[in-house]
Amino acid sequence: MNYGIPNLYFVLPCYNEEEILRQSADRMLGLYHRLRDESQIGEESRILFVDDGSKDKTWDSICELHGEDPVFHGIRLSRNKGHQTAIFSGMMRGLEMGADCVITIDADLQQDIEAVPGFLEKYRNGCDVVYGVRDSRDTDGVFKKTSATAYYKFMKLLGCNVIAQSADYRLLSKKALKALSCYKESNLFIRGIVPDMGFKSDIVNFHVSAREAGASKYTLKKMVNLALDGIASFSIRPIRFVVLLGAIVFVISIVMMIATLIDHFRGLTVPGWSTLSISIWFLGSVQLMSIGIVGEYVGRTYMESKSRPRYFISEETTDD
Repeated sequence: MNYGIPNLYFVLPCYNEEEILRQSADRMLGLYHRLRDESQIGEESRILFVDDGSKDKTWDSICELHGEDPVFHGIRLSRNKGHQTAIFSGMMRGLEMGADCVITIDADLQQDIEAVPGFLEKYRNGCDVVYGVRDSRDTDGVFKKTSATAYYKFMKLLGCNVIAQSADYRLLSKKALKALSCYKESNLFIRGIVPDMGFKSDIVNFHVSAREAGASKYTLKKMVNLALDGIASFSIRPIRFVVLLGAIVFVISIVMMIATLIDHFRGLTVPGWSTLSISIWFLGSVQLMSIGIVGEYVGRTYMESKSRPRYFISEETTDD
């Protein structure tokens, strides 16, 4: 495989990014020209925006950018399908258009674009995957910083091979993109899939800056859904934890039964509403939690069995 001067596609997922898109495009274009002048990327490299069903004028802005400079290219999904699907659709479109490698980065450019030369250096050294890893979480609030750190540790505990403090800021070679296209699940968790492919990889540290305009579209609900996708897609240990919990509760119930029988034959039994109430609530909560976890897996299996298309591209910028 040729790891020389690649045709690089930047893939930027967008959802209601009208306020910041022009500013981000200008910064990306400056980087693009600098990399081309330094012969780090090829003449056919592109900046590809993916409009994830935005409700504002994001798509109009993308079309205007394309009209001003064909380096900008855009695809528009028929409806909002989520961050992971938007990234995936952009990577697959880049592969179809002849990209030698792709770098995904959020449209707000909070992730430091000056890390890109480092990505390309690792690529030229033979890496098919280069992960962007945050050097700190100073820009996050206390809750997000704590929950994100705990989540990565929890994923490791569950046996998921995720890169700690990584983001959807990464480089994938054509080989890695072709391998990624073989994954057919609907509930995409790219941060787990990419390490699972096993290609030669390395990391590049980057700094996260404060957002310059607009508000983050990655809400708490979306972060929770992403976390659940990661857990349910790459580990069955939660089900095994339920089995272990059931075994522990069973042992406790046997001990309680023996203790109750001893008290009964000693004439010490007194109707105790607190004991009964605690037992009912405890066992009831365990059962509901267990059913919920199993139901989560059953529901995802049901959705995967439909084999529905992940997304549809409703519009695409052209040179006509």
